[in-house]
Amino acid sequence: MSEPRDPVADLRRIAFLLERAHESTYRVRAFRGAASVLRRKTVDELAQLAGSGELVRLKGVGEVTARCVEESLTGEEPVYLRRLRATEDTPLDEAAATLREALRGDCHSHTDASDGGSPLAEMVETAIDLGHDYLVITDHSPRLTVANGLSADRLRAQLDQIAALNQALDGRFRVLTGIEVDILDDGALDQDADLLDRLDVVVASVHSKLRMAKPEMTARMLAAVANPLVDVLGHCTGRMVTGRRKRPESEFDAPSVFAACAENGVAVEINSRPERLDPPKRLLRLAVEAGCEFTIDTDAHAPGQLDWLDNGVTRAVACGVDPGTVRNTWTADALLAAHA
Repeated sequence: MSEPRDPVADLRRIAFLLERAHESTYRVRAFRGAASVLRRKTVDELAQLAGSGELVRLKGVGEVTARCVEESLTGEEPVYLRRLRATEDTPLDEAAATLREALRGDCHSHTDASDGGSPLAEMVETAIDLGHDYLVITDHSPRLTVANGLSADRLRAQLDQIAALNQALDGRFRVLTGIEVDILDDGALDQDADLLDRLDVVVASVHSKLRMAKPEMTARMLAAVANPLVDVLGHCTGRMVTGRRKRPESEFDAPSVFAACAENGVAVEINSRPERLDPPKRLLRLAVEAGCEFTIDTDAHAPGQLDWLDNGVTRAVACGVDPGTVRNTWTADALLAAHA
């Protein structure tokens, strides 16, 4: 018999590919939950459980996940994993591949502290596996109650958690502090200014009253972009282009907003979520013409979604974005210098 594979690694890879493909959350949870239960056991212990039929009786392990484990233990790639791998994305063209290789991190990600599906450590572990140098954690601000936005106290607690994790990582990887802060109706930011000033990266996004009249929306966005605490303007149109939540773009004076971004040193986010792909290409080209800098972000709410950067990279290349203007091609220190 072949040498056993790592069953936990196979389960995590299945969950990762399901997340990247935007498959149902319950499927992802089944594989991540099983991996979490089984990672505390040795390969020999797993083999004994599989041989006795007790594997499936473990809480969090179902018939499908147990079968994958059993296949891994024989040294064979699980059939479930093999099928997912057969449908992986086609390779990027040369220019997009070069830009993707240059990306050092991701400036927009969520954990289960707000509306993400996995804890901080799991998101960081996946970012390391993807070859990132850093990951910015940007959970939501308090007004977005539907996303379990973080109060000031909860955000402070997260900062302590990130500091402890960075200490454990001992320089091998950097977790940067951040927030996706709501832009309120008048352009103010939904978090204490003193606390925002402590963060490494502040992404400001509109999540409410997306159909606001164009003059009012423009004024709202201009006020936020002029705030010296803001580093990135997130998913600027708020559109949804796929799925059940299709939504039109918010209307605003794009040339004025992008000019203000360039003037105030605020990067325009190229959001890589498949249902967002924001800004649309015509607006992305306007932002390039305005002399803006950019971040290419996944807005990941699950570990596998951290591999969505290809979506943003492809759009950036198509619209003539200069790689040198993409801030997450920079080192973490350079990114922090831009914040300062």
